[in-house]
Formats: sequence, structure tokens, C-alpha cells
Amino acid sequence: MSFGAAIYLVFAAAPTEAVRGEHHRIAFIHGPATWVSVLIYVLTGAAAAFGLMTKQQLPSMLASALAPTGAMLAFVSLWTGALWGKPVWGVWWVWDAHLSSELLLLFLFLGFIALREAIDDNGRADRASGVLGLAGLVALPVLHFAVHWWNSRHGHAFPDVRIAPGSGISSFVAVLTMSGSLACYALAAAMTRLRVVILERERSAAWVSCERGS
Repeated sequence: MSFGAAIYLVFAAAPTEAVRGEHHRIAFIHGPATWVSVLIYVLTGAAAAFGLMTKQQLPSMLASALAPTGAMLAFVSLWTGALWGKPVWGVWWVWDAHLSSELLLLFLFLGFIALREAIDDNGRADRASGVLGLAGLVALPVLHFAVHWWNSRHGHAFPDVRIAPGSGISSFVAVLTMSGSLACYALAAAMTRLRVVILERERSAAWVSCERGS
């Protein structure tokens, strides 16, 4: 329901931008997808690192449940960025600092997932992915400050109501609603996947047999 409201606000309620026209609406999806993908990696890396340090399984399982949704949103960020860049910049892709950092984030997600799938032993997989998740957190400041550190043509990753011509309170609400919708989706998907991961790991336990029987 919230996602439907976000789509309505983006494509119907938000005003057309004076410079970029209707293409500016892509930024209402691109920006929130970027934010939420970064947030998910923070949670993924932190959970994996916590599991590595404490040798607890649940944080590592949570990290493995979060990673696929994070990878999907990182891909959405890059895809919508390409859709926005073609009419605005005239090209689908440039090796811009911000775009390259988001691509690196996608590779970190995919590497995290591939590493876990490549190791059959859960304990070893937890340790290896924990090291990768902790190391990947170093990339996040680069992603956040890339626009400020380098002379980036990317500019702001979202419609800023203070500087974007034609933007107003409806634009701000659209951005917040879309961000909240994607965050809620990511949480719901992660919790559903976490349940599956727990059942797979504990499939030989008696309580899993009882739950399946019920």
C-alpha cells in the first residue's frame, strides 16, 4: 500500500522539474534505492562482523538474509541511474565516482552471496563472509562522500527541495515515502528469508520437525 502511494506521489503529485522535465522523476526511485542499498550493506556488514567476533550464528544468518535484497536494490539504483543518465548526459554510463562506488557496492553484495554459496560448512562460511562484510564497510564512506571528494558530474543523488527547480513539499514527501516503502520491503523480505535460512540450518533439529508437522 505504501509503495502504491509512493508511485502515485512520484508520477502524479510531484511537479515536473523545470530543467530536466519528466526524466527527473527517475531520481525519486534512484535516490531512495541507493540510500536503502547502502543501509542494507551497513546492516549486512555489521551483522556479519558481529557474528564473526562473537561466533554466534544468528547475526551471520541475518547477514545472509539481507544480502540478496541489498544486491537487488543496488542493481535498481544502477539501472535507474542509467535511465536518468541517457537523456540528461547523453550516455548510459560514465565512470563517475558515485556511480563506480555503487557498482562496487553491488559487487560486494554479489561477492558476499557467492562466498557463502561456495562454502558448504556453515561455520567456515560465516567466518569468511564476516571478514568480507567487515572489509566492505570501508567502501561506504567512499560511496557517501564521492560526490564531495571528486569533481563528480553526478551531483545530488535525489531531488533536493532546496535546489531543484520546481520541487516543493510534494517532492520531499514523495522521496520520503519511496524511501520508507523500499525500507519496509527490504525488512519484510529479509525477515522472510531469515526464517528460511534458519529452517535450512536447523533442519535436523527436533523443533523443525515439529513445526513442519504442525
